[in-house]
Amino acid sequence: MSRMVGTVSRGLRAPIIRQGDDLVEIVTNSVLEASLDDGFAVKNRDVVAMTEAIVARAQGNYATVDDIAKDVKAKLGGGTIGVIFPILSRNRFAICLRGIAKGAKKVVLMLSYPSDEVGNHLISLDKLDEKGIDPYKDVLDLKTYRELFGYEKHTFTGVDYVEYYEMLIRESGADVEIIFANDPRAILNYTKAVLNCDIHTRFRTKRLLKNAGAEVVCGLDEILNAPVDGSGYNENYGLLGSNKATEDKVKLFPRDCQKLVEDIQAKLYEKTGKHVEVMVYGDGAFKDPVGKIWELADPIVSPAYTSGLEGTPNEIKIKYIADNEFASLSGDALKEAIKGKIQEKDSNLVGKMASEGTTPRRLTDLIGSLCDLTSGSGDKGTPIVYIQGYFDNYTTE
Repeated sequence: MSRMVGTVSRGLRAPIIRQGDDLVEIVTNSVLEASLDDGFAVKNRDVVAMTEAIVARAQGNYATVDDIAKDVKAKLGGGTIGVIFPILSRNRFAICLRGIAKGAKKVVLMLSYPSDEVGNHLISLDKLDEKGIDPYKDVLDLKTYRELFGYEKHTFTGVDYVEYYEMLIRESGADVEIIFANDPRAILNYTKAVLNCDIHTRFRTKRLLKNAGAEVVCGLDEILNAPVDGSGYNENYGLLGSNKATEDKVKLFPRDCQKLVEDIQAKLYEKTGKHVEVMVYGDGAFKDPVGKIWELADPIVSPAYTSGLEGTPNEIKIKYIADNEFASLSGDALKEAIKGKIQEKDSNLVGKMASEGTTPRRLTDLIGSLCDLTSGSGDKGTPIVYIQGYFDNYTTE
């Protein structure tokens, strides 16, 4: 009988990771112990992935509010700075904002609306329509915003982020002014020193600001892109991808991960004789249909992965072939015809009708999303994910 199980994703429990822990040994041993406990065999082209959080924790990649403040003051002058397009998150941005405010005399906070970059809504599109507001051109001050939209709270967290961020800035010792706009150049009417906090649109934002006459433009990816008084850092992403660790400390996105994934791959091969792919993953790239939140608050899904995870899927759409080319077949004849079609498929199906409807995304983004959904972000205690059968297809026995 043909094999009946396709892709399997398992969350693996691991010890609580501390700074200095040997992740090569921990991840390898976790996989081997889980295989014995759950009765699965390690196979070629299996995938083992670990969340970025345990990598950063093992590295000790942390920074304090004061570290952030010192870097912000050095790079933006310590006067009035425009802080534009932050995401609305207690975990992702609140501690960063405290450090930013400590490094300035005044913060002009410019929030995008109706939502932030990753879909956290301040207000609904329906309310914009009702009030006759054009988010592409209208700039609102806080008084106007409150008169029009009142005190909206986040769908899931119940937080009024406008009020919350205003409070954090004041508590950190800076004056604050809040405006709402979607054109980054609007901030230049208030200050010429700008810290843009957007993630995936940051390069365009910087270009627009510089071309419009900003005197200092610094992205969140340029804050703590080098150590400050021995702090953690990330040379590529700075504070992007950071998370709250304590009330005055953030855990930064991990750095120097490539050697780690390759060493784990080598160790697993030494122990099992199997070639397993390895990756580090952060946020998955998917959107919640209720809250409208796009999960990807990290700068990338995977900061490091072994070479076998490079590229995109090359798959044919079985239902398309079954309904078109083999419409007259059924049962075993259809099954064998489909298998033959898969075995004969081109090495590159880009633009071919046979692949229409398959997912044109990078393997690391797809697998990272699967891992993020498997491990969750709470108390499951499974920061390692083991995936089998991902690269199988209908012909695999």
